[in-house]
Amino acid sequence: MSSFAPFPTSPLTVMEIRVIVFTSSQVVLPDQDAPVPATIEIDPAAGKIIAVREGIEPESSYGPGTEYIDLGNKYLLPGLVDSHVHLNEPGRTDWEGFHTGTRAALAGGITCVVDMPLNSLPPTTTRENLEVKRRAAQGQCWTDVGFWGGVIPGNEQGLEKMVDAGVKGFKCFLVDSGVSEFPHVEEVHLRRALPHLKNLPTRLLFHAEVAVADVQRQTATVDQIAHDTHAYSTFLQSRPDSSELAALSLILSLAPSAPHLPLHIVHLSSAQCLAPIAAAKAAGVRLTVETCFHYLCLEAEKIGRGRTDYKCCPPIRTASNRAQLWEGLKQGTIDFVVSDHSPCTRALKQLDQEGGGDFMDAWGGVSSLGLGMSLLLSEGRHHGVGIRECVRWMGEHTARFVGLEGRKGKLMVGADADLVVFDPEEEHTISIHTILVKNKVTPYDGHTVKGRVKQTWLRGQLAFDSSRGELGFEGLQPRGGFI
Repeated sequence: MSSFAPFPTSPLTVMEIRVIVFTSSQVVLPDQDAPVPATIEIDPAAGKIIAVREGIEPESSYGPGTEYIDLGNKYLLPGLVDSHVHLNEPGRTDWEGFHTGTRAALAGGITCVVDMPLNSLPPTTTRENLEVKRRAAQGQCWTDVGFWGGVIPGNEQGLEKMVDAGVKGFKCFLVDSGVSEFPHVEEVHLRRALPHLKNLPTRLLFHAEVAVADVQRQTATVDQIAHDTHAYSTFLQSRPDSSELAALSLILSLAPSAPHLPLHIVHLSSAQCLAPIAAAKAAGVRLTVETCFHYLCLEAEKIGRGRTDYKCCPPIRTASNRAQLWEGLKQGTIDFVVSDHSPCTRALKQLDQEGGGDFMDAWGGVSSLGLGMSLLLSEGRHHGVGIRECVRWMGEHTARFVGLEGRKGKLMVGADADLVVFDPEEEHTISIHTILVKNKVTPYDGHTVKGRVKQTWLRGQLAFDSSRGELGFEGLQPRGGFI
């Protein structure tokens, strides 16, 4: 049988196939430090992995009812989990939606996303609003989808009901969220919410910035350029490292009041937070931390005037800061990497205005859903990082974080048959003309990366195949469910 042909590759019909066998010389297994030759068997009807064996077993080892797929030296990875995604539906579906967002994720090897409680209308801050969102997502999802709830002032009485309804945890903002329907919380609101959360099987996530007064008047130099709102430096100075440090201090002060409640910092930007985070973890605080592809791949010095496609909160910082984040990730101070895909329309980014966008006025958020593995692996090569570490940070750790360990993120017996075929050698240039998200805006436009997803399988079924038309989805249907 020819190597790596689109499924199915034999005269068998789909109904006759009882077992699908994948072999590759480079399989990423959870108990190995590097890719190894291995054979994976899946039951497509049950959607589960039924055997994992090191070494490549020949097709002749298998009898009737078996589909045998030889991947050669392409990587075989577990499906990845992106635990920080804004899909915005319902209410702001012109920004993104379940259909377009999960399809983009799947094309990047992501088989599960967890949707943030904003920027949809209504936000996921009550059980009733969660059901509104689930109804909107029904039948549209190309990946499996989970949901975060939100903590806002005054909704503490309804938090337990949302846990019972299946939210993976709760996110709150310590600074203005940018949307009025999801107001930020202050310490007094958190102190009211903690008694309702501390004994529940859940976790609390923080957008860890606080407002810093008069930050644009810290130096004469800053004061001179403060009115140049098309300069990235103006925006960067408006959200200094001290904002993240002050938020971290507040978060750590809450830990003794709920010592068994896991706390989490989303999208860490400032490397100045790494030392106090490491100290808190060493002292036993139940704290996890994520960072994003844009903080590891982009740097402030290279952001041009009006390039508001780079704007996000907290901001992309300096090259030196970026290098320190990589070290924090490698050392385990940072636990994993997510997209924080936070898209909007091109008009809200203001990129088509003369002189580009206004950094103090344009919407803040980086669009990158589905690009992460290629970005992280390409940049990681400069930091001594390979595919094994990338799978750990994008699959194993994120799956465990959202309560899916044993089901997602690892190639192991009993796990969902979520598999990704990845060509580590294929170079390609990211383009706004070929990205699959709804609004064709991303700071990665024109970036050349090495490594590309060729196929993604979701629970035993082929869900994306780059060789098919319609951008890899011709003849395929969305098969995602809720987790």
